[in-house]
Amino acid sequence: MTLSIPFDNSYARLPEAFYARITPARVAAPKLIAFNAELAGELGITGAEDPLLAAIFAGNTLPEGADPLAQIYAGHQFGGFSPQLGDGRALLLGEVLDKAGIRRDIQLKGSGPTPFSRRGDGRAALGPVLREYVLSEAMHALGVPSTRALAAVRTGDDVYRETILPGAVFTRVASSHIRVGTFQLFASRQQYADLQQLYEYTRARHYPETTTPGEMLAAVCQRQAELVAQWMSLGFIHGVMNTDNCTLSGETIDYGPCAFMDQYHPDTVYSSIDQHGRYAYQAQADIIVWNMAQLATAMVPLVQDQDAAVAEFTEIINAMPNLIRGAWLTRFGAKLGLAAPQPEDARLIADLLQMMQAGGSDFTNTFRGLVTGSARDEITDRAAYELWHARWQERIASEEAPEARMRAANPAFIPRNHRVEQMIAAAMEGDESLFHHLNAVLSRPYEDQPEAEELRRPPLPSEVVQATFCGT
Repeated sequence: MTLSIPFDNSYARLPEAFYARITPARVAAPKLIAFNAELAGELGITGAEDPLLAAIFAGNTLPEGADPLAQIYAGHQFGGFSPQLGDGRALLLGEVLDKAGIRRDIQLKGSGPTPFSRRGDGRAALGPVLREYVLSEAMHALGVPSTRALAAVRTGDDVYRETILPGAVFTRVASSHIRVGTFQLFASRQQYADLQQLYEYTRARHYPETTTPGEMLAAVCQRQAELVAQWMSLGFIHGVMNTDNCTLSGETIDYGPCAFMDQYHPDTVYSSIDQHGRYAYQAQADIIVWNMAQLATAMVPLVQDQDAAVAEFTEIINAMPNLIRGAWLTRFGAKLGLAAPQPEDARLIADLLQMMQAGGSDFTNTFRGLVTGSARDEITDRAAYELWHARWQERIASEEAPEARMRAANPAFIPRNHRVEQMIAAAMEGDESLFHHLNAVLSRPYEDQPEAEELRRPPLPSEVVQATFCGT
């Protein structure tokens, strides 16, 4: 049966200032690693048995209706503005309306050079492709708004980085790939007609309930506040919160130097390129406000009375820290079994985190241990924990079904960094079984799964991953 993707490519109907049309580069010997049949079904894709599946998702064969293009955008990278970035190794194949009526992008990553490659080869190595597949699907299973993984393909070609690596192509699905940096591009170039069209397109696609730029900005800020609070409640560190990695849809995107914390510390950094901790775990709450301020600045030209726009937008941005604090309290309150946490509960949460930091406690296992009774084993200061535990028990005594709430908020399984690295190392030697095992276990992160208990273990000292990399 021939693969059929019901394309309806609205972004390709925008002016050519938004993208560059280009076809994927051919690869030598495409071989399918994984195809997400469940996601394909949601997208209305049929013909998963097509023998050309590997060739299609490697870019060698274009499916009917595809209109491949590389999107252009700008962005602040570690605080410095780059006036032109764009898809340097990715192509938007097109869009579909999924079975829920939601428009979603299908994009190839690692599909060859584009006009925005900035002297890069446009290729992807196998490790980053498998990492993004596992991380994005795990985040989805954890309930976090995220891009999704549709396919991963070996190319049969080598990729040259510090060493020679096997190449691969990743197929990513997103509600859209519109970024803060997309708005910044047109604003910085004073292409105000294009900026207006981008705003109208984004509003219609993601925020049809809004009627003004200010209303849309407030809605984007709300989504981003909730997203970052959810990241933090799971111990997730994005690693590169540049404005070109910040979507208007409110989805997590670009799983490069990201990681889930093992030992809790608010200043944890994994990214090899984040030398000063700009995107550390705790800093994410401040950085998302900064990113939204850049979006607000880019949107000011959309309003005729720009002084009024500055005043309105400033008020929206200034309100964002309180949005984040409220979302953080809701998320962490649920981790303690609280249905409607109150401001004074922040002290209870903070005291637990302080004990965890002092003793180097494992973030995920400590919170899961509140469900199973093993949390005290994660805290080195037992006396302090017992005093805290008594306070906590008194607080949740009047709660209905706190254990069910905690089970739904505290995963047993996360994609631990050392397990991801072990999976990649095995795949580099031709063994993909760990990749498939990780995906299977992480698809049910809130279930106990005693047969997979080994995946809950924090890294031994010899297994600790000190840094993660962009993979570009």
